[in-house]
Amino acid sequence: MALCVFSVCLQRCCSVLLWSVVTLVVIAAAVTTTMTILYLNQGGVSPPVILTNPKDSGALVTVSRVVDGEPISIFLDPNCPDFSEHFVHWEALQSSLLTTLSNHNTDWQERGLLQKLGEELKGLAGHAHNLRLEADSLKRGQGVLNQQLDGLQSDQSRIIQVLSDSHAGVMKLTAGFSDSLLSLQREMESLRRLKSELSRESSFTGNIWTGNTQVTCRTVWFQVFQRREDGSVNFFRGWDAYRDGFGTTNGEHWLGLQRVHSLTRSGVYELRIDMSDFDNATAFAHYSHFSVGRDSVNPEEDGYPLEVEGYSGTAGDSLLKHSGMQFTTKDRDQDQSENNCAAYYQGAWWYRNCHTSNLNGQYLRGGHASYADGVEWSSWTGWQYSLRFTEMKVRPSTRPKS
Repeated sequence: MALCVFSVCLQRCCSVLLWSVVTLVVIAAAVTTTMTILYLNQGGVSPPVILTNPKDSGALVTVSRVVDGEPISIFLDPNCPDFSEHFVHWEALQSSLLTTLSNHNTDWQERGLLQKLGEELKGLAGHAHNLRLEADSLKRGQGVLNQQLDGLQSDQSRIIQVLSDSHAGVMKLTAGFSDSLLSLQREMESLRRLKSELSRESSFTGNIWTGNTQVTCRTVWFQVFQRREDGSVNFFRGWDAYRDGFGTTNGEHWLGLQRVHSLTRSGVYELRIDMSDFDNATAFAHYSHFSVGRDSVNPEEDGYPLEVEGYSGTAGDSLLKHSGMQFTTKDRDQDQSENNCAAYYQGAWWYRNCHTSNLNGQYLRGGHASYADGVEWSSWTGWQYSLRFTEMKVRPSTRPKS
């Protein structure tokens, strides 16, 4: 009986002790589990799974966690097993937890180093960004310098081109001046030869006898500078043609204003104009004084002005009205009319406003319906009859000087 009572008491004490131990173990497991969960949550790792009283085991609490590929499981058995075995399990569990905590501590140290390295990398990245900005700024500065250098090179090229053009212009001007000088020299030589020929061929000196008296006779021939005879040459031309001359001396021609000026600028010259119509009637006009640009320093700029006086002849005077006038062509208007008389009357002449003669007009072959635009000498045939033949010629005056 006593043994039975002792057995019952012992069983109750064992039960009380067992439940006390279980309670302490549960509390310790709960605390450990909570600390483990909190610690693992601090590392950014997902929390462990806690199962209470799973059906597939007789455990009171099951804690499962997979760390580095190895599962960690904690089983709390409500039965009263062998405590030594449980304490071995608890020591193994404690060792495993310490190892895991140590590994996580190492991970935290590595994470601290990584964080520090990350901060340093961030600093280096910021420094690299600043260097990149400075490099971009230097590139932009280099681009600006390159543009300025290109601008300077372009300016230099333009300056070189201007200098080259200026040099070429000076050389061209020099060459033109040389050509003009040579042309003038040739012209002077031609005029000297012409004067020599005129003095040699246009004059004749000899002795003739009249009774017992010996008379010295000197004959001077004319130099022709205008001829119209068949309409084969176009006389409606511009300034350059009338300045330089055109046609052939054995046919229709105009000798040239510059040559006529050179002939008449010194000494006294007389002018004779012979003319005929298509009925073979003839007439002439003679002027004792004739010159073209006599007092001009630059006769072309002055327009080769006409000076004529002292009329005599059978054709009537149709030229004195033009004395003092500049020469006008279709491309250089120097008359006193509102219109260009040369263009209007299809000729070239010393027009005033406009003319009484137009010997360089159109070759219209006699009477014509148009007005004053033919080869006209109004004092003889009026303004609507174009002459068949005209010839203008000069020679040194044969009259004695007063």
